[in-house]
Amino acid sequence: MKFLIASDIHGSRYYAQKLVELFFNEHADQLILLGDIYNHGPRNPLPEEYDPMGVAALLNPLADRLLVIKGNCDSDVDTLISEFEFVSEAVLFTEGKKIFLQHGDRYWIEALPKNAGDAFFYGHFHTGFIAQRGNVLVANCGSVSLPKNGTVSSYLLLDGTNLQLKTLSGDVIDSAQI
Repeated sequence: MKFLIASDIHGSRYYAQKLVELFFNEHADQLILLGDIYNHGPRNPLPEEYDPMGVAALLNPLADRLLVIKGNCDSDVDTLISEFEFVSEAVLFTEGKKIFLQHGDRYWIEALPKNAGDAFFYGHFHTGFIAQRGNVLVANCGSVSLPKNGTVSSYLLLDGTNLQLKTLSGDVIDSAQI
């Protein structure tokens, strides 16, 4: 299976539309969102075309192909406009590998979950990277709409055990094998 993994849309209909287009252009089987879907958060500026209801209208038709992790800016009221569930964390098994998924507000590269498995993917910090920590491959998909610290808008593409960090224009920033 092929997974497109993204995070931190923060209510941008503009970037949600780009993400949906990427999902289909990459021929992914499942879209995994690592939190902060609708709300911009009090420390962030409003993203381009801030429209949480518009984001819901784009994502709801994909409900059967979505796995959505709840971020620190996602509230219980967000479920009222969503035709999909938000979960606090998840474990993905693919090609015999165990991948732990969380937003990044409880676990991150310096505070890995004890049961991370072969890989740990998260968002929250808005800075995309792939790094090895002991036996765990750690990846942050960055932010689709509000990248920080000089990084670009990015996402992860997992195809089997091949992981790529990509720009929204499809350029590969980094890659690794799990």
